[in-house]
Amino acid sequence: MSTKQVVIFVAPPGAGKGTQSDILAEKFGFFHLETAKIIEKKFAKADPSDADINTEKQNFLTGKLVSPEKVTTWVIEKIRELAAQKISIVFSGSFRTIYEAKQEIIVAEELYSKDNIKIFYITLSEEESVRRNSSRRICTANRHPIPNLPELQNITACPQDGSALIKRKLDTPDIIRKRYQEYMDRTLPVLDFFKKHNYSVIEIIGEQSIESVTHDIHQNFKGN
Repeated sequence: MSTKQVVIFVAPPGAGKGTQSDILAEKFGFFHLETAKIIEKKFAKADPSDADINTEKQNFLTGKLVSPEKVTTWVIEKIRELAAQKISIVFSGSFRTIYEAKQEIIVAEELYSKDNIKIFYITLSEEESVRRNSSRRICTANRHPIPNLPELQNITACPQDGSALIKRKLDTPDIIRKRYQEYMDRTLPVLDFFKKHNYSVIEIIGEQSIESVTHDIHQNFKGN
């Protein structure tokens, strides 16, 4: 893909934004910027005596969003790094709040141009989110998500890197419901922000197979 682009997925937990970001990254050479991975790395490197970081970490582990101010700083650092290398980006977990959207979209527009930004909204009900996440796994090497879908239920290793699969402690029904409500209260309003700023939001039905969701997304990249 010659023109460098930014793709933003807005979707509730379990809608497949991580999976679709991996697929898009592989097909078109995007960098999959996964906010959760950035957060976890920052927590792993933090000073254990840092009370502020420990509070943020506890919020994260109980399903609450980490402080938008902290996350925004970390994400903008990565956007600038990738733009300097002329690398396209697909976001699977950023722009989670109005605050983050306002700050991060300015940087994305500055470095990539508004015309080169695509926004996808993947829909998914709360019950389907709980069902998928309660049994989902991730791989130990790169955190590739393995959704609870019929075609993936019997695999024992990551299809992308061959590493072992594990179930996260975060993926319990109670925590997932809290994360879904956080999404409804704090992330979903981001779509209205984008629309008011003259972005076209492309809606994708999430309650279908991975292949069907991929097909619907890739229809918007024809000619690239």
